[in-house]
Parts: sequence; structure tokens; C-alpha cells
Amino acid sequence: MKNICILGSTGSIGTQALEIVENNPDKLTVVGLSADKNVDLMAAQIRKFRPAHVAMADAAAARALKILVADVPVRIYAGMEGLEELATLAETDMLLSAIVGMVGIRPIVAAIEAKTDIALANKESLVCAGHIIMALAQKNGVNIIPVDSEHSAIFQALRGERTTDVERIILTASGGPFRGMDREALNDVRAADALKHPNWSMGPKITIDSATMINKGLEVIEAHHLFGLPPEKIRVVVHPQSIVHSMVEYVDGAHIAQLGLPDMKLPIQYALFYPDRRALPGEKLDFTKALSLKFEPPDLDSFKGLALAYEALATGHSMPCVYNAANERAVGAFLAGKIGFLQIYEQIAEAMHKHQLIKNPTLDDILHINI
Repeated sequence: MKNICILGSTGSIGTQALEIVENNPDKLTVVGLSADKNVDLMAAQIRKFRPAHVAMADAAAARALKILVADVPVRIYAGMEGLEELATLAETDMLLSAIVGMVGIRPIVAAIEAKTDIALANKESLVCAGHIIMALAQKNGVNIIPVDSEHSAIFQALRGERTTDVERIILTASGGPFRGMDREALNDVRAADALKHPNWSMGPKITIDSATMINKGLEVIEAHHLFGLPPEKIRVVVHPQSIVHSMVEYVDGAHIAQLGLPDMKLPIQYALFYPDRRALPGEKLDFTKALSLKFEPPDLDSFKGLALAYEALATGHSMPCVYNAANERAVGAFLAGKIGFLQIYEQIAEAMHKHQLIKNPTLDDILHINI
């Protein structure tokens, strides 16, 4: 039996992870859950999965939750301190970090220091603090198993191979809802349009990041830290069917890819049970049916977020954190109707241009980046 703790249990990744728990009651037990403000869903999850510990990032939500589940034996924490306490539970075998944004950094660091293995769905933590987190994981003998479908695919394609034999890794991108549109057309899109992803069901922030292709930029930076490869060995290709989740090209010209239907349960379950595989209910890819796979280069002129990511990675030090922080702020403004779609890129570029680079930033430096 593996004891798991889920940070971000009311979000898309968290709810799907709990479905996997429900389908594997003999293998997985939930010891801790966390959320931001979704009190009603958290109360339902507490009653269903009976975790002994729960944290709410919002203090008012924690107080409301205590009233709702007063009849249930559960300890409820609040704020960042509560998230860190939840992340360091002695009984946890694996922490699934599915929190969106930089708020996930401190709990991940705390869990690694407690020598708990990480199933990582919080890409922003590696984008901003990858040099700290990966070194800390190695020092403490902690496994970091990626949950993003692309990085999970690379992780699987590298299994049993030597990284010295890797020519490059190739991250696939769906192209999002605006694939093929030029800058003039993108100037008129609205948040409601950007939230209509053609293949994946995700939270609003990640869906917007997919529409801008900044999500892919974040994944390039994350891949650099996860797999220890320089930027020139990390390539992005648009693959609108989202069947090939990513691939590795080796020095002899061989390409090893991981394929499957666009379903996040596969990489989530793979991480939770690593190094084992378990049967996963649901539709499977059928190669006896007509199947067409298309690949094309990304449009870096219209979707400038990807080019900015490579620039941030090449600069290094504190710049990737500025890239991420500026994007978080700009996406929030776009979702609120305060700025247009293309202004997301403009705000990121402006923040990067104005930033005074911090070399070899500490965790405190990263958490107090001023944009």
C-alpha cells in the first residue's frame, strides 16, 4: 500500500488522481489533501477518501471547512505553513504536487527535505527553482517523476537508455485553439475563445498558457532541469492530434516516442505507481483504425512566448523565474478582461527587459522576484 498526499486535489490533475485512487483501493491510500478555496469540493473529498490531514491555502476557507466537516476526524491546516506541514507528513510515501504557480515551490522543497518522492505536475517550481530542487533531490535520494504528459513521455522514452546517447528531445505541442492564426487575428481573441482547448481538459491558467504556447516554453525550461540537457538539445514540434506525447531522438537516428490518447490519467497513474505499470480503464489507441499524424514547426512570430522562453533559458539565473512570474500576472489580467491576448507577450518581454539579473538566486531570491 502506498500512502499519497495530493497538493491541489480540487483541480484537474488532483481530481483525476483521486479517480485513480478510487480504482486502486488495494494499492493507494490518501493521507493528505490540499486546495486553495474550494471548500465544498474539499469537504466532499474528505468524506469520500478520509484523509487524516488537509490544508487550505486560504485561511478563511480553512475556517469554513472546519465547520463543514466538524463531524469527521481530520486535522485542517491553513496558509503556506499548512501546505508545508502537509508536505512533510512522516507517513507519506509520495507527494503529488498539482498546485498551479510559484506557490508550489516551498511545499516541494519541504517534501524533498523530508525525503519524500515527488510526482510533479507543478512545472513552475522547476522553471523558477530547478537548479535548487534537482540538486536537493539528488542530495536527499528523492525521485522526481514528471506528471506533465510531455515530460512523462520523455521520462518513459529514456528509461533504460543513457543520456549521453541522446541527440535531442522533442516536445510535442497541440498548437492550442488558435493554431494557424496570425498576429492580426490573435489581436481579437478573447478569454472565452482561449479556454476552448481542442484536445485537453485543463484548468483555466494552463489552458491559456496552451493557447499562447507559453505552456510549451515553460516545458522547455522544465525539461532542461529534469533531463540535464542544454537548450539546443530541446526542440518543440506542433502535433495537433496530441497522440505522440513527446519523443527522444538518439545519436544513431532512432526516435523513441510514447503514444496514447490525450488522457492525463495515464501520466498521473504512471507516476503514482512508478516503476510499475497498472491496468488503466478507458479507451485505448487503436492502430487498426484510420490514423493520421501530422507534425509542423511552431510559429514563433505569432506565438512569441516560446521564443521568449528560449531567451530566458539562455540567460539563465533569475530570468526564467521572471518569465514565469510575468506570465502568471499577465494571464490573470487577460482572464479578467484587463488586457488583450497579444499583450501577454508584451508584458513578459517588458518584465524580462527591465529585470536586474540575480546570479545563482537563492530560494528567498526566487520567492521575492519583483516584476
